[in-house]
Amino acid sequence: MADYLHNSIPGLRYGQKILPSEIIGYDGYIFGNTYYVDATNGNDNNPGTTPDKAFATVAKANDAMITNNNDVVYLSGYATHTLTEMLDVSKNRVHFIGADFDGRRYGQAVKISLGATTAATDIATMKNTGIRNSFMNIKFINSNTVDEGIYCVADGGEYSVYRNCEIYKSTDLDVTGASEFLCNADSIQMFNCTIGSLADALDGDIIHANMLLTRVLSGKVTRDAYLEDVHFWRKASHVNNRMVYAAASADLERGMIMMRPIFNNAVLAVADPAQAIAAGANLVDGHIIVYYPGTSNVTKVSTTTGVFVIGPANNASTGIATQAA
Repeated sequence: MADYLHNSIPGLRYGQKILPSEIIGYDGYIFGNTYYVDATNGNDNNPGTTPDKAFATVAKANDAMITNNNDVVYLSGYATHTLTEMLDVSKNRVHFIGADFDGRRYGQAVKISLGATTAATDIATMKNTGIRNSFMNIKFINSNTVDEGIYCVADGGEYSVYRNCEIYKSTDLDVTGASEFLCNADSIQMFNCTIGSLADALDGDIIHANMLLTRVLSGKVTRDAYLEDVHFWRKASHVNNRMVYAAASADLERGMIMMRPIFNNAVLAVADPAQAIAAGANLVDGHIIVYYPGTSNVTKVSTTTGVFVIGPANNASTGIATQAA
C-alpha cells in the first residue's frame, strides 16, 4: 500500500512517495496494532487487521483499540464513514489516519459524519478526551439537530494533534454557543486545518464561533494551544459574530499561539464581524499571540485585552495595523 503526500509531513518533497509504515515511523506510531476501516466493503465481524478484512465502521475500530498502545486506524477514502452516535475517543495514544495522503487543507476524501440523532449525549460528531491522540487527513461533518448536539468536534484531551483536517457543522447556525470546534484541550496542536464554512450563513446576532474556548466539558480548559496555518471560514450575519471566542476571562489558561491564521468571512456575507478573536471579558489567565494573520471582510483581528498581534494585521477602518486596537 502506497500513496503520495504533498504537505502532510514537514520535510517531504511535493509528490514524494511514502508508505504508511513510514508515516507511522515518522509520527512515532510504533509497536501498536494497525486496524483498517472500509465503509463500503468492510464488515464489523472481521478482525479489521488487514485491508481485505477491514471493519465497516470507525466506531468498531475505536472500540478495538487499546489505550496507551499507539494503535493506528486507517480509514478508507471512497465513502463517508457515517456514525449512528457520537464517536467518543477516550483512550490514550490512539491515532486515526484518513487514506488521503496528500495534505489537503479541506475537502478530504475521508469523511466522518454524524446526522440527526435523539440522544442528549451526542454533543458532537467526535469527542476526544484522551491523551496524545492524533487525527490526520479527515473531514469531520455534523448535521445533527438534537438540542445538545451543537458542536462538530469537542476536544478536552491532552496533547491532541489535528493535521490536514476540515471541521464543518451545517446546523444550529442560529444558536449562540454552538461551534464547529469546542476547544477545552490542554496543549492541543493543529496544522493545516480548516474550521467552518463560507457557504452556510449564520442567522442573527449570535456568538457561534468557529472555535469556542468556553469551559463546557467538565474539568477541562484550553491551555498551551498551538495552531499553525489554520483557516477560519465564516459567512457572517452580524457584526457581533466571532471566529474564536471565550465567554469568560478564565476560559484560556497560560496561552494560545496562532501562526499565520486566516480569518475569512465570505464576500456574500451580510455583515463583517467587528472582531475575529474576542472574549466576553478581558483574558486574565492566559493570552493569545497571533503571528501574521490574514483577514477578509473582518473589521479587526481583535480589540480584546490579552490578544496580541505580531506583524501587519488588517483593520478595515484604518488600513493596516501592527497591533490590535
